[in-house]
Amino acid sequence: MIAAYVRVSTKDQNPDLQREEIGAWAKAQGIKDVIWYEDRISGDKSSRPRLDDLRKDIFAGKVKTVILWKLDRLARSKRDGETLLADWCGRNVRIVSVTQQIDLSGVVGQIVASVLLGLGEIELSNIRERQAAGVAVAKKKGVYQGRKSGTTKGDPMRARALRLQGLKLKEISSALGVSKSTVIRYLAES
Repeated sequence: MIAAYVRVSTKDQNPDLQREEIGAWAKAQGIKDVIWYEDRISGDKSSRPRLDDLRKDIFAGKVKTVILWKLDRLARSKRDGETLLADWCGRNVRIVSVTQQIDLSGVVGQIVASVLLGLGEIELSNIRERQAAGVAVAKKKGVYQGRKSGTTKGDPMRARALRLQGLKLKEISSALGVSKSTVIRYLAES
């Protein structure tokens, strides 16, 4: 089975570009049947439901090729990405990044992947530094006030409803796009 994994960082973002480019690459390679795994969650979240499903299918020996738009769709952390890629390559899974034009079926591909994952980690760190610097400047100017009192990142009532349906904390945090500790706080407020 050939799988394609796409990920966007938020529920508002659209994965169509990734799907289109992966689909075009697969068609050019004569690949007709691709099973799609799609997450709409930040790459620095430890649990991504569809990636978890893909990992299970790889472990079960169902998936022999994984097609990605870019390697940073798998992981933002170099260490996490290397661990994941090493596991998959160790299971003789072919990994292809279509925009970076690399095929990780050999040792050289794995080394290149390590470098690219490292660059992705640097990029994420730079984004966070710029964001923190921008917030600091805005605070000095009196423009940034932080989150207004009474507002929340997610929906506490939905968190409680999902809990009543029997969902686990991890599942609720994934559904709401918030951390597990935020879900615990929402549930404690009820």
